Amino acid sequence: MENVKEVHILLVEDDPGDQKLIRNSLAKQKISNELSIAENGEDALDYLSRSINGDSDCLFPDLILLDLNMPGMGGKEFLKRIKADSQLDTIPVVILTTSDSDQDILDTYKLHSAGYIKKPVSLQGFQEIMSQLENYWFTICRRVSVDQLTCSTT
Repeated sequence: MENVKEVHILLVEDDPGDQKLIRNSLAKQKISNELSIAENGEDALDYLSRSINGDSDCLFPDLILLDLNMPGMGGKEFLKRIKADSQLDTIPVVILTTSDSDQDILDTYKLHSAGYIKKPVSLQGFQEIMSQLENYWFTICRRVSVDQLTCSTT
């Protein structure tokens, strides 16, 4: 059996209730994961900058779950900035938001989001979504570690 690599997820979400639902849903999954939370786009960019600069408290994420509607820098601006940064542009970003707007969906795909999910309203719904997300991103989908990318470019 293959060794299970701990995966790191950065959640960019301002609502404490949704943070708790997502944290609890992820805790019930079969995959070992670490969750970091940023409450808005500015905090998430700061976190990523510290991660790139070697801050051991800021693990480089394997996946970002992003809310769109936050105070300060919203999700679309955050997505635009990280996809324009060559050190961050390969991180898959899945939108997890209350918006069901066709325009929001189109805008985020144009900004290279990896997926768009409308937030479920129940704990069971969150658990099902988190299970499916983890199964896809960390079991089915082939990934390359950041270390491998760094080594192959030198």
